[in-house]
Amino acid sequence: MSDKEHTIKPWGGRFSEATDAFVERFTASVQFDQRLYHHDINGSLAHAKMLNRAGILNDEELQQISNGLNDIRTEIERGDFPWSVSLEDVHMNIEARLTESIGVTGKKLHTGRSRNDQVATDIRLYLRDEIDTIATELTRLQEGVIALAKREASTIMPGFTHLQTAQPVTFGHHMLAWNEMLERDYGRLMDCRKRVNISPLGAAALAGTTYPIDRAYTAELLGFDAASANSLDSVSDRDFAIEFTAFASLVMTHLSRFSEELVLWTSAQFNFIDLPDRFCTGSSIMPQKKNPDVPELVRGKSGRVIGHLIGLLTLMKAQPLAYNKDNQEDKEPLFDSIDTIKDCLKAYGDMVPAIEVKADTMREAARRGFSTATDLADYLVRKGIAFRDAHEIVGQSVAYGIKHQKDLADMTLEELQQFNDSITADVFDILTLEGSVAARNHPGGTAPEQVKIAAKLASERLLSR
Repeated sequence: MSDKEHTIKPWGGRFSEATDAFVERFTASVQFDQRLYHHDINGSLAHAKMLNRAGILNDEELQQISNGLNDIRTEIERGDFPWSVSLEDVHMNIEARLTESIGVTGKKLHTGRSRNDQVATDIRLYLRDEIDTIATELTRLQEGVIALAKREASTIMPGFTHLQTAQPVTFGHHMLAWNEMLERDYGRLMDCRKRVNISPLGAAALAGTTYPIDRAYTAELLGFDAASANSLDSVSDRDFAIEFTAFASLVMTHLSRFSEELVLWTSAQFNFIDLPDRFCTGSSIMPQKKNPDVPELVRGKSGRVIGHLIGLLTLMKAQPLAYNKDNQEDKEPLFDSIDTIKDCLKAYGDMVPAIEVKADTMREAARRGFSTATDLADYLVRKGIAFRDAHEIVGQSVAYGIKHQKDLADMTLEELQQFNDSITADVFDILTLEGSVAARNHPGGTAPEQVKIAAKLASERLLSR
């Protein structure tokens, strides 16, 4: 690295020797924060317009700066921009290039601001755009889940607790449970966006600035809802990044649970569904294998996003006010969380609508597990038997069924009556799988009629966004 590169640092006037080459690399962030270039330029354009309105820049200077910044944007997007580690970060790289391009006027752009409020502004602008992209992908996944629920509203499968057959449910009902999780995730994302969309620009280093700036004007230009209220908090706050990563961790937790079920359901032991070949891979040694790699990888990626949440919380837990260099470590976990969740939502948004449901296998699995036992107990209660007594009677009938390898619906009336003579022929209306799910015909229940209503309401919620 040449001596010239060491002397162009905007803050170098106070220093008597060049930064150590290792320290220069160690403290630089341009390797990863250059992705903020678009938002950094937009923030600078708004800041320049405000300086012009305040009489700090004249019209000619504003035009020079605006043209220069837009030319730099074009350079970056063409891949021709000379990024330099010696200039530390995206902000100083762009500012140095602007000054090189338009001369001394470029040095006036930083009037009334600091890199502290500049980076806080850039991250918020960047995250806001990414939130909007993620919201679109989340909605697309929900559309796929709801469409699958509508398609399979009457398909019967075993419902599980403790991964043991519990009661019959419909596959559509099961899918709508996933949609409820995703709906809460969407609500959290939109709530997070409100707190992201606050402008710290003008807080300067930590105390504000002596120049007659108009923070409300720059906030308006950049599409923020308002300017932040306290300059110290403005430059040191990373709550919004932590909150986003908490949202991301919950989404990834939900997708991981979904993945776990898809992995189980595609196995030969369950054989409930099939995934298209394009979402699976094979084995290098076992030619029969079809591995559900997409769900498995999404399940694995949940760990890295949850780790980023813990990392950001730990990063902030002992920082005094205001800005500290520690905060340079906020970007990589935030960026990776964004990239990971976008990829996972895209993969699921493409895959879920293509799931092939094996209805006959699901129905047979529900039939085998005494899944209508609770229905028989409820039937006996309606005959006037106390629930605990009914529970005992049904337990005895299940034990009989296990011994004789018969499901409740396959027993004769005489066999059932040996446990209680209140049982009559109408019991078979509720012992069938179809009768069991149809009986749960209330809002939130698994009856096909209710699944169709719930899916319609879920679709309407998406349309109202």
